[in-house]
Amino acid sequence: MNRVKEGACQIAAGGTAGFVEVCLMQPLDVVKTRLQIVSTNGGFATCVRTTYLNEGLLGFYKGLIPPILADTPKRASKFFMFEQFRSVFTNPDIPPVLTYSLAGMFSGLTSALLVCPFEVIKITQQSERHVNFFEQRSCKIMARDIIKSEGGKGIYRGLPTLLTRNGVWNMVYFGFYFTAKDYIPPSNEGHSKNIAARIFLGFVAGSLASATNVPLDVCQIRIMGPQPVKGQRKYKSTFQTLNLVYKEEGLAALYRGLLPKCMRLGPGGAVMLVVYESVYNSLKTLI
Repeated sequence: MNRVKEGACQIAAGGTAGFVEVCLMQPLDVVKTRLQIVSTNGGFATCVRTTYLNEGLLGFYKGLIPPILADTPKRASKFFMFEQFRSVFTNPDIPPVLTYSLAGMFSGLTSALLVCPFEVIKITQQSERHVNFFEQRSCKIMARDIIKSEGGKGIYRGLPTLLTRNGVWNMVYFGFYFTAKDYIPPSNEGHSKNIAARIFLGFVAGSLASATNVPLDVCQIRIMGPQPVKGQRKYKSTFQTLNLVYKEEGLAALYRGLLPKCMRLGPGGAVMLVVYESVYNSLKTLI
């Protein structure tokens, strides 16, 4: 297979993986975001209960359109760029774990540049507690309002934090999964790797990456989301937000949303990798 066809397969498989993962895991992403917003009270169960009672089942799908629009190309570009960077860093003198980790980190940085505006809109939509699902402003109107009030930089608010968060997550995720995957023996049915083991590794990789970057995730939500006092930007940069949250709310506040994040990106990480590899291998046989 030539490089153009191979790249097309990687992009199609990555986009499919992103679409499936978002549709399955969106409710947990809503809960995670709300737990990390400064005005949120209560734990995981309380957040789930109040969201359902006040907004119904559709309340868990607020902010769904931006990640569908963003994560399909985001995952497509992320898996494609991972394969390209893996080729760049593959060297007999570089340990495989470092190759996979560096490739994952740079693929995460690339995808962050693509999805930052969608993240700002998604978090804004997910934070609206007193608006019915069907009454929310559309993505287009919300983007227009943000640009009108803050200028073009408003939809790229928090980009440095998003770059750091995505870089760390993907470095751990890809570094762990592909290093461990090399040790999985082929299944008895054929030459492919054991799918149960791949699902387990994907789950561990997603959970480990999520636990590693939760403080950065909290910072991103605080910076991109609504501020405690309207018109006054309290959370401005990564280190300023880390320090401020720690001083005002303690260390535990930097790990708010850990449970739903791991519940989403643990199985979500497994879904993405298995779907990606399955679709990619299927496409290769067709082309």
